[in-house]
Amino acid sequence: MIQSDENGLFAIQQVADMTGLSKQVIRKWEERYGIIQPKRLENGYRIYSQQDVKTLLKIKLLSEQGHSLKQAAHLVKVFAEDPKVPIQEGKSPDYEQWNEYVFQLLEKGKHCDEIELNFILKQAYHHVGLERFLTDIVVPFLKEVGRKWETQEWDEYQESVSSLVVRDFLVQIRRNYQYRENAPFVLGACLPYEHHEVPLHLILLRFMMKGWKTQLIGASPAPGAIESLVGKLKPDVVLLSATTTIPFETDPQLLRRLDQFAEKQKDIAFYLGGQGAVTYLPEYKPRVITVTNSIEDILK
Repeated sequence: MIQSDENGLFAIQQVADMTGLSKQVIRKWEERYGIIQPKRLENGYRIYSQQDVKTLLKIKLLSEQGHSLKQAAHLVKVFAEDPKVPIQEGKSPDYEQWNEYVFQLLEKGKHCDEIELNFILKQAYHHVGLERFLTDIVVPFLKEVGRKWETQEWDEYQESVSSLVVRDFLVQIRRNYQYRENAPFVLGACLPYEHHEVPLHLILLRFMMKGWKTQLIGASPAPGAIESLVGKLKPDVVLLSATTTIPFETDPQLLRRLDQFAEKQKDIAFYLGGQGAVTYLPEYKPRVITVTNSIEDILK
């Protein structure tokens, strides 16, 4: 049984699901390197703390980066004694900041358990509030889901189910949120041929918390749909999103046309974000659309 308090304990199968390590490997690392010391129940079964799980994840990450298991175990021990000592190279998951909800979501995501994923998301949202829910739970979980998919630890179905459940939950939050009648209005839109809409949901929720009315055009809208809806809805701000460079590769004139359209909308501010947009920017520098990955630049 997963505990709901900060000192939650996990059975070895749950730890295997969260870390991607087999039960045999977990036992071997425990016995050979002594890096974790799980408690035991009266029946002899091991139970693991959140810190044990974080330690196993660190060793796994270091081994994937080329360290031997002996070196990885040593580095983790050194880091535990002095957190200022760097143990990882490049951008790596900050496992120390993960809470129990992230671990629970990873366990259920591995098994594509939509009902339990929704239940955990609901619990977390009501327990910590919207801002912490986004920064401390949703973002770390989605980043780890993406990493697991990129490393082929998870298949496409596991990644898809986890991402879609989170997306649908975020949509429900936005739809049920109350805003003032005279609230400023922001319209978010993925570019045509862009299917990654979750980052845009997160940004719109940040606007919502600041008192904005929000609306989202779904993933990969038809060419011309953005211009049509902007003309009809007259938002104060338009947020365009391109996580990949696919929109620009598919339609090389897309950004130029949108920029020309934005130039005619005198009272509407246009912003374009996402890694794909930043990567493509050297190809064409918009005159009116501001390219930025900082929401603070827009909300200031």
